[in-house]
Amino acid sequence: MSRGRLDWDRYFMKIARQVAERSTCPRASVGAVLVRERSILATGYNGSPSGLPHCDDVGCLIYHSTDPDGGKEENCFRTIHAEINAIAQAAANGTAIRGSDIYITHSPCYHCGKVLINVGINRIHYIKPYKIEIMQRLLSGTDIELVQVDPGE
Repeated sequence: MSRGRLDWDRYFMKIARQVAERSTCPRASVGAVLVRERSILATGYNGSPSGLPHCDDVGCLIYHSTDPDGGKEENCFRTIHAEINAIAQAAANGTAIRGSDIYITHSPCYHCGKVLINVGINRIHYIKPYKIEIMQRLLSGTDIELVQVDPGE
C-alpha cells in the first residue's frame, strides 16, 4: 500500500521545517532552503553568528523600530535571519544562487526580501505569512513569485 509521495514544494518545505529545528532563537524558529533544479544548494536557520553566544543561552538583544506601515516591531541584534544564513552558507562554499528558489517556514521580513531580490531569487515559498502585505508591495516591482505552500501536515 502506497502512502503517497510528497510533491517537490512539500518536500523542500519539510526540509526547511527540519532545518528550523536548529534555530537558537526563542522567539521564532525559522528555516530556509535554497533550491535550484530540485537540488538543495544551501540551508540556513535563525541564530547568532558562528562562535558567538546564542539567544537561547544568554537572551535576546531586542531593539524597537517602526515598519513602513507604522507598525511597531521588535527585532534582535544578536540573530541573523534564516534566509541570510542560507545565502551566507552558499557564499562561503562558492555556490551560485542566482535563479534559485527559496523555501522558508515564514515569509521573509522586509530586509531579507530586499536581499533576496538582489541575489536573484526566482520564487519565495513560505508556510506562515509574516507582514505579507509589505512583502507583496516590495515584490510587486519584480518578477519574483511569492508562493504560500500548504505543508499538508
